[in-house]
Amino acid sequence: MSLYSLVKSLADNKQLLGMRYAEWCTAAPSLEADIAAAAMGLDDIGHSRVLYGSLRELGTPDGASDEGDLAGVAYLDTPWTDWRQFVAANAVLDSAFSLMIEALANGNVEVLRSRLKKMLQEERYHAMHGHSWMREADAGDAVTQAWQESLEWFGPEAGEVDALQRQGTLTYGVRDLRRLLAERVEGRPPDTAIDWSKWDAIRRRTAPGGIDQATRDMLQGLAEKRYMPASG
Repeated sequence: MSLYSLVKSLADNKQLLGMRYAEWCTAAPSLEADIAAAAMGLDDIGHSRVLYGSLRELGTPDGASDEGDLAGVAYLDTPWTDWRQFVAANAVLDSAFSLMIEALANGNVEVLRSRLKKMLQEERYHAMHGHSWMREADAGDAVTQAWQESLEWFGPEAGEVDALQRQGTLTYGVRDLRRLLAERVEGRPPDTAIDWSKWDAIRRRTAPGGIDQATRDMLQGLAEKRYMPASG
């Protein structure tokens, strides 16, 4: 079930990230940033649809459901109230998700290889904006939180991500993902320890909670499209 739950978590987070980006399409500090927020929001909602469509072809494991609560990180539970939260999400969280897409796209599962590679060009565009905004804004605590939750989302060493790498399903293990994220963000991870005893392997986070009711209501409009087959 590990590959299925990982891809579903990636799809859930991409959908939520796209919605959070879109919420800033008229609230960013400049017209250029407004337009970029809207474009990246559309990209990520589209990426989530491709990932959800891939779940059908991966096959639902016994005891699993493709419905139910979203397996999103805590950073995306509620709308952002500060532009610095947007910047940190774009520079750090989005880069973490992009690295996992890259690891899956270069792995040995054909449906993922054929579909996910098309996303990587758009993800590079997201990274370009993230780096630019990081140079202009002191995102401070938001960056620390985004880093922490990215590392939690990758999971512990010697866990399912490392097992999937050994099988060839992923081309990166946890240490690779951490190192590559530091290179792409051009910064060091926070010096905080993760209490893996509190880690939820399905939701890929240590914090309790979940999305707010307003977000649930907005998702109703996307629900019937979430698992539509994506064109290959």
